[in-house]
Amino acid sequence: MASAILSNLSSAFLPSQLSKSSRALFTPHCTPTFKRTSFAAKIRASSTAFVETRPTDPVVVEKDVSSSKNILACPVCYEPVTLIGANVLSVDSARGSSLQCSTCKKTYSGKETHLELTVASGSKAYDDAMPMATEFFRTPFISFLYERGWRQNFVWGGFPGPEKEFEMMKDYLKPVLGGNILDASCGSGLFSRLFAKSGLFSLVTALDYSENMLKQCYEFIKQEENFPKENLILVRADIARLPFVSGSLDAVHAGAAIHCWPSPSAALFFNSQVAEVSRVLRPGGVFVATTYILDGPFSFIPFLKPISQRFTQASGNNFFLSERELEAVCRACGLVNFTCTRNRQFIMFSATKPS
Repeated sequence: MASAILSNLSSAFLPSQLSKSSRALFTPHCTPTFKRTSFAAKIRASSTAFVETRPTDPVVVEKDVSSSKNILACPVCYEPVTLIGANVLSVDSARGSSLQCSTCKKTYSGKETHLELTVASGSKAYDDAMPMATEFFRTPFISFLYERGWRQNFVWGGFPGPEKEFEMMKDYLKPVLGGNILDASCGSGLFSRLFAKSGLFSLVTALDYSENMLKQCYEFIKQEENFPKENLILVRADIARLPFVSGSLDAVHAGAAIHCWPSPSAALFFNSQVAEVSRVLRPGGVFVATTYILDGPFSFIPFLKPISQRFTQASGNNFFLSERELEAVCRACGLVNFTCTRNRQFIMFSATKPS
């Protein structure tokens, strides 16, 4: 998840002193001769896995998933794409492969580390520069630093750490375990790798707009022995034009990312991106995300709302001032059953696509 230029909020907006006066406990609120084939996600027809969300609470995951289900789509017309150069996509098969849309005939290339599925793919003249918050995480330095100190800094805002967050989100994801999951704005693939190694999902798609973040994810994967590469694909795409067939995903996760999702305007906030999440989720699919909430002491800062709107327009970052704000956006985009867990400024929330 290419997440937060606002990570520096740990000193500017999220001082460590808050931890002494805020809630210390988590409180629940509320995937030389070129063979042309139709792309099929490599998915087990029936998969069973065991996961303990608590030491005494084993969960049996048993889900039938179609092995021929096509999930990748053209980001221009959202029609399914055809894979050229490989039978099944995985971390290692992206290089030398390409994807072609049968409707608009656009071809998308496979890079050394990932699949290129942005609208601007293949164009040399088009400037695909994004707002400041997004461009910040496209730099090699920040991509290298993200898991080497940057992400650890989030503890000052109440983030419990990746391992704890992973255990927490498994409770929200119970209804869709065994299916496929998109790790949106995955950054260096911190959670994408955890999802793939857990065996809880048949296919994991790590998606980010930053080429350097995806390269860093690929480097981490190469360093691990016996990593299940066949269950993971890396995709570069725009969060506002997700390259997936509508209703094809069982789950979407966005860890410490949504405050950096670019908005066309402050008025639209990040609604269009959440609408994309809703579009790609199947009925019953689950959206889980984490971010900061600037409430509590921050709610008393005069004119914070208009300031946050102007900052959103300038930087591409989004301030969230309440849980109700997040719930309202989810509801407006067709997601229901909003629920969340809080720890100081940290929030993990979930919403579901109606069955």
